[in-house]
Amino acid sequence: MTRALLLRALTKNKFVTSNALRSISITNLSRCISTLILAEHESGSIKPQTVSTVVAANSLGESSSISLLLAGSGSSLQEAASQAASCHPSVSEVLVADSDKFEYSLAEPWAKLVDFVRQQRDYSHILASSSSFGKNILPRVAALLDVSPITDVVKILGSAQFIRPIYAGNALCTVRYTGEGPCMLTIRSTSFPVTPITADSESKKATISQIDLSNFKEDSVNRSRYVGRSTQDTERPDLGSARVVITGGRALKSVENFKMIEKLAEKLGGAVGATRAAVDAGYVPNDLQVGQTGKIVAPELYMAFGVSGAIQHLAGIKDSKVIVAVNKDADAPIFQVADYGLVGDLFEVIPELLEKLPEKK
Repeated sequence: MTRALLLRALTKNKFVTSNALRSISITNLSRCISTLILAEHESGSIKPQTVSTVVAANSLGESSSISLLLAGSGSSLQEAASQAASCHPSVSEVLVADSDKFEYSLAEPWAKLVDFVRQQRDYSHILASSSSFGKNILPRVAALLDVSPITDVVKILGSAQFIRPIYAGNALCTVRYTGEGPCMLTIRSTSFPVTPITADSESKKATISQIDLSNFKEDSVNRSRYVGRSTQDTERPDLGSARVVITGGRALKSVENFKMIEKLAEKLGGAVGATRAAVDAGYVPNDLQVGQTGKIVAPELYMAFGVSGAIQHLAGIKDSKVIVAVNKDADAPIFQVADYGLVGDLFEVIPELLEKLPEKK
């Protein structure tokens, strides 16, 4: 567009200054923002962190177009695509890649798919959530396109200026993207809450388009393969989106003692979390780890039992609305960020809570 304006000016014998060209370029960028979001789905449903990424994409510019890219196979993919079309009024198009090649969310085929789609449609921004899904795929896409991604964005100041945490969340860094390729971002979903969708917005649905994969080629060498997946059957809410999170630390001392945390979470209708030390000790699986190297959470109520408050753990809970800490060490760093703190033995506090709290209805 900028090149066309320049040629038009030259044919009319008009001189265009470098400042004018810069102004044209900036204006053109703000008006022609086109965003591709890598959508994460499971069992026919779009995950909440993908919708949060859509909310973040709205901050890139007023007239930006947003497309969701879904990949997978079978009926669950089509169900997820139907839900994605109405998940947010800002979504203008849902692109669906239906193939057995994408049955599992492996980084290699997904990265090739994103590059394949980008070659057909010119996107100024490519976004994904800062979940395991996004962290696995987006860096590989960035390597294919030879661009530098900006990770864990917590605030968007414009189409090329962003804020992300550094030093385990103790400082915020403002980053300006100056690359020529598409700007690639991973979004911290807890920093972009989703507002309830009104009845008028629900009636608006994006168009669903099937991607022609006849010319799609994968790597000849399979560098990774799907081995298996293990899940825990539980009625508790997902840790990343739960309204209440109950977390235990290494002070619980054993797997049996950690079951007190699980019982308390059941009574409060919350999710179970754990510190890195508790995970390393083998008390719970690593998918329950909360912190910079685990899951970032932002519940309405966060309760920490026997959690000292290491920097990397605090980086994962700082967006919580209310933090309650119980620790027998009065000087534990967790009390510096807690809204309410109790200095006491968790082996006395938790049983008392279990006894006095009513059963969940």
